[in-house]
Amino acid sequence: MLKNIFVRLVVPLVAIAGISAAGAYWYYDKAINTPLHLEEEVFLIERGATVNGLAARFVKEGKLNEPWSMRLLAKKEFANQTIQAGEYEFPDELTVRDFLERIVSGRGQVDMRITIVEGWTFKQMREAINAADKVRHVTKDWPDSQLMEALGHPGLHPEGRFYPDTYHYRADEPDLIIFRKSFNLMEEKLAEYWSQRNQELILKTPYEALILASIIEKETQAREEQPTIAGVFMNRLKKGMRLQTDPTVIYGVGEDYKGDITRKHLKTDTPYNTYTRYGLTPTPISLPGEDSLLAAMQPAKTEAFYFVAKGGGKHKFSKTLAEHNKAVKAYLRSQKSQ
Repeated sequence: MLKNIFVRLVVPLVAIAGISAAGAYWYYDKAINTPLHLEEEVFLIERGATVNGLAARFVKEGKLNEPWSMRLLAKKEFANQTIQAGEYEFPDELTVRDFLERIVSGRGQVDMRITIVEGWTFKQMREAINAADKVRHVTKDWPDSQLMEALGHPGLHPEGRFYPDTYHYRADEPDLIIFRKSFNLMEEKLAEYWSQRNQELILKTPYEALILASIIEKETQAREEQPTIAGVFMNRLKKGMRLQTDPTVIYGVGEDYKGDITRKHLKTDTPYNTYTRYGLTPTPISLPGEDSLLAAMQPAKTEAFYFVAKGGGKHKFSKTLAEHNKAVKAYLRSQKSQ
């Protein structure tokens, strides 16, 4: 008798529980696959954001009816993943599931970019990165030595060690990532081009080639002339002549250079003054690009030992000092007439 009563009571309760569970699952599945209508063209996920906080925000803004489905989905399927801070561009029809998948994978983040220009100094590169939009400025107040140490190269002089290119980053990423990308790319390029160097090249190391490339980069932006300028420098080095190149003097003068190179600058001895010292400078003087690097590794064969500007960004190359002096006078006359 009691057994029959128990069966009559329990069976309906189990059935009701089953119906409730099925209903709950149906509601949960519908909720996580319901489109989130995010009106923002760019949606910002701030550092430290949580699923609980985002769910509460969406409820408040009327994008979700309740927060629990989103929170439960995060615990079930994304429990061991971290939200990626940054700016996102989402499609119009974005479900709760899609939203969570994107913010933990970083998919759909807005691409920022910064261009490091060929011929810039490392100081100019740092200034540009310090002014970059939406990057996290971790290194802004660091001295160069601390930055190089953070990159894993303590004591390394930074000039010329970074490859000029356009680099992509995401909002709130630390600036150290940009420096690391640029440093690593220069290492790769330098090794690649060094392996392609002329076998008769008198430069002994990739670093010497980097130094020469940085000087070539500052001498001319006329890419077709760079191998010839490299050839002139090779001739002078082989002959034991000073390089006598103005950009090295300017680099050595530093902040005292005001836009015009003077006789005093040329006579003032610094480690970078190639009018007073023989050989290459102790470090690069700029960030050389691909063409300058290749020119340093594969200089053109030329009989020229001299060159001077002739206007239009081009140069007049001369074999003898007498020819060179004549070319200099012609250039000065053209400048005076202008």
